[in-house]
Amino acid sequence: MPADHKTRVFWPIAFLLLLVDCSSKELVVEKLGLSNVPHDIVGDAIRFTLSFNPDAAMGLSLGAFSRVGFAAAAILAIAVLAPLYRKTRATQTSRIVALALICGGAAGNMLDRLRSSRGVVDFIDIGIGSHRFYIFNVADMGVSVGAVMLAYLLWRADHAEPEQSHQRITK
Repeated sequence: MPADHKTRVFWPIAFLLLLVDCSSKELVVEKLGLSNVPHDIVGDAIRFTLSFNPDAAMGLSLGAFSRVGFAAAAILAIAVLAPLYRKTRATQTSRIVALALICGGAAGNMLDRLRSSRGVVDFIDIGIGSHRFYIFNVADMGVSVGAVMLAYLLWRADHAEPEQSHQRITK
């Protein structure tokens, strides 16, 4: 596969995630107004509850520096992943997809932080009754799924190398 396969896979996924994230946040703010009254989507298991999160996932806070600090962290994360993207072979489509999900999600939340001092728009609220998971957004899903995929792929690659090296030595 040619190297431009990486570009044809990475950029559409990252851009589509960014577009869906930004569009969904705009739509939710427009339709729900500024109320945080839950709107059931699938019973009370999945509902939309508007929340502005000035911090990071699970309440991680940098106090007064949260907005700038977490925007900078998103830029740093993308910069740290850039060399991994460059080292990724065009045939490693799963790794390219994982990196695109992480970068697209990080960019979505970063733009949200830079656009509004209220924080990142979160709205996907999953749980049963009063037992709720954290409220999150499309960008968070991209980062989470991409990070799990990437961790698994790197772990698998790391564990495959000794076996391949052993086979070369014994032949």
